[in-house]
Amino acid sequence: MSLQQWTAVDNYIAGALVEPDAAVAAALAASDAAGLPAIGVSPTQGKLLNLLARLVSARRILEFGTLGGCSTIWLARALPPDGRLITLESVPKHAEVARANIARAGLADLVDVRLGEALDTLPQLAKELDDEHADPFDLVFIDADKPHNADYFTWSVGLTRPGGVIIVDNVVRGGAVADEHNANPDVQGARRLTEVMAADPLVSATVIQTVGVKGYDGFAIAIVGQSA
Repeated sequence: MSLQQWTAVDNYIAGALVEPDAAVAAALAASDAAGLPAIGVSPTQGKLLNLLARLVSARRILEFGTLGGCSTIWLARALPPDGRLITLESVPKHAEVARANIARAGLADLVDVRLGEALDTLPQLAKELDDEHADPFDLVFIDADKPHNADYFTWSVGLTRPGGVIIVDNVVRGGAVADEHNANPDVQGARRLTEVMAADPLVSATVIQTVGVKGYDGFAIAIVGQSA
């Protein structure tokens, strides 16, 4: 098996099951024109996020790492008219491009792009939820700087309703996650996340390995408030 074959299968599946999407295509083009890294979700991954949000009947979604807003668009489309998605982005240029892409997709009223380091933003977000007696999040998608995955996950557990879902992208790292001696910060971040999930009695989690147009990687998925 090779990246060429994985890509061919991904393209076949996307062509059969993911309808052509002008808003996502425009977001990708605008992100590329702005020089953003080409690391957003693939069409099949975006559709998966949308389906997962619909499966939990998500009304409130939290996202870590907006980039150009492609994953945000997929997730926000699963929301009802009174839903809300808060997405955290640390790079001003990314946030600017994402806001334009989200507005072009007709989703600006549902999405709040918050600029700043997530670990600085989260305490204020938690305070807002308490002050406003707002409902916790139904779904969290973590796709930001990998060394902080475990920190983001721990915060997310406290911000997610019982039965809610947390998804973390890029946790297999081409298989490197199994190598305890690999000093790469992203790999160590993935390993620390796995350890934190395993030790948390409030979640039931697993990791799924994936192949496709983005190569060999995987995602973690956890349900909050339900032990294994």
